[in-house]
Amino acid sequence: MFSRNKQEPLPYLPDNTRVYCVGDIHGRDDLLKVVIEQIKKDILGYSGRIIMVFLGDYIDRGMHSREVIEILLKNSLSGVEYVYIRGNHEQTLLDFLFMDSVGRFWLNYGGLATLTSYGVKVNGIPGDTEGYIRIQQELKARIPDKHLVFLKNTKYSFELGAYFFVHAGVYPRLPLAKQLPEDMLWIRNEFLRSRRALEKIIVHGHTVVEEVEILPYRIGIDTGAYTTGILTCLVLQDDQQKLLQTGI
Repeated sequence: MFSRNKQEPLPYLPDNTRVYCVGDIHGRDDLLKVVIEQIKKDILGYSGRIIMVFLGDYIDRGMHSREVIEILLKNSLSGVEYVYIRGNHEQTLLDFLFMDSVGRFWLNYGGLATLTSYGVKVNGIPGDTEGYIRIQQELKARIPDKHLVFLKNTKYSFELGAYFFVHAGVYPRLPLAKQLPEDMLWIRNEFLRSRRALEKIIVHGHTVVEEVEILPYRIGIDTGAYTTGILTCLVLQDDQQKLLQTGI
């Protein structure tokens, strides 16, 4: 654990505000349902503003991407505000719908599971362009319009109080207001290894960790739900931070 210096932001949220921030789901609708139930119990008796932030990578790898999107679309908790961050996996699916050339990368990167969840028949990795075009056109025909609207409307970032929520991280040498989508979706080592003081505490997923990393300048909550069965929700209120997790 790093000691905090004077340049690093102190954790805080506006008064009477609580944030529930959920890490990378990757097609595990079963774990998402459990976390939502945990949040429902945690909310009981609280009358302030509640915001749920999802950090992206809802799809791929796990076998129930379609079901995950359906759950998210319901916005099932009354009186809760919802914020959906875009992950690199959502971006790659959107890219594939317009560029068959990214098909091989996507299918090898977890996309096969998503295609299966939408009923697209794929017999292994295609060996030619025609194969990817066929898959692309079938996915366009099968993915519901409301799912596409949801994916296209996801945000690259969200900030509140001392926190900046983003999928992968930020480029440490740029102000938060000037961050590029490419970095917010994909950055890894340059962000993770940086010890630069940032304007806000960066809450992110994208990089799998065995245990949640709560550091003075960033909080990483991707606990590899697809393989570990541990989906993490970070709960923030005032200057407090706690965790809700599945499988623990």
